Amino acid sequence: MRLQRAVLIAAGSLLLAGAAHAAGTPTGSDMPWWAWPLGLFVVCFLMGIVAVPAGIGGGTLFVPIVGSFFPFHLDFVRGAGLLVALASALAAGPTLLRGGLGSLRLALPLAVLASASSIGGAMLGLAMPANVVQMLLGGVVLGIVALMLVSKKSEFPHVAQPDALSRALALNGIFIDGASGRTVHWQVHRTVPGLVVFLGIGVLAGMFGIGAGWANVPALNLLMGAPLKVSAGTSGLVLSLVDSSAAWVYINRGAVLPMIAVPSVLGMMLGARIGARLLDVLKGSVIRRMVIAVLFFAGLRALLKGTGVWP
Repeated sequence: MRLQRAVLIAAGSLLLAGAAHAAGTPTGSDMPWWAWPLGLFVVCFLMGIVAVPAGIGGGTLFVPIVGSFFPFHLDFVRGAGLLVALASALAAGPTLLRGGLGSLRLALPLAVLASASSIGGAMLGLAMPANVVQMLLGGVVLGIVALMLVSKKSEFPHVAQPDALSRALALNGIFIDGASGRTVHWQVHRTVPGLVVFLGIGVLAGMFGIGAGWANVPALNLLMGAPLKVSAGTSGLVLSLVDSSAAWVYINRGAVLPMIAVPSVLGMMLGARIGARLLDVLKGSVIRRMVIAVLFFAGLRALLKGTGVWP
């Protein structure tokens, strides 16, 4: 209960901070230069706490929130978003692997395809006008919210028979669920459709700089039949490989600004280490409700900002 209360308070603080800014907090010209990096550090620390248990990656929260409520060009925000998602995934990776919640064997074939397609997505995103990307980002984030609302994730899906490719790659494992204490033996199926889906996920990850944990978890859980916690943990491992590929495109184009990237990465890594520990003991429904609320607010703001309705 204490952990759940702490996470709820952190997410509430994040929502209140965004609402306060939208209601009329001072603009960048009224604040000292160091206030924005400090604000980024605090906001990213809170995002890191909720991103890992939700399995969505830090970039999914970072780009719509920072792009909407901080005075930075969207290209710099997207470049930093990929580094942020990469940092949160790398920070949480050792804890996830030790606890059996992340499967490197399952992540590798999916990440190889998604990494290749994310490079094309990054080049496409940088070639598009910022306001168009902002509108598309808002639409995608609101679509994520709708997907999270309608999808009925199964905590421990039953896979009666793995397919031939799954057996050949030995895509199975065992983990002990910290919430229930039960030992879970898992395997996956529909491996070929899963590989195709991850190709498309990589394009979106590179184009918007948001990582793609929001899509990784449903694909692993609903399509391939991995347990929910294994899906969330493996999603982080996939992100660590996919985002590193797309990030090089943004770095090569000069779209990574240290004043944005450094405090964001530091805050996200510290928050992600806490979030990785929460994944084992926290109910997924608690995190899910918070993430839906934050993403809806940020997605609506990004959409309205791109159309010019909400400057």
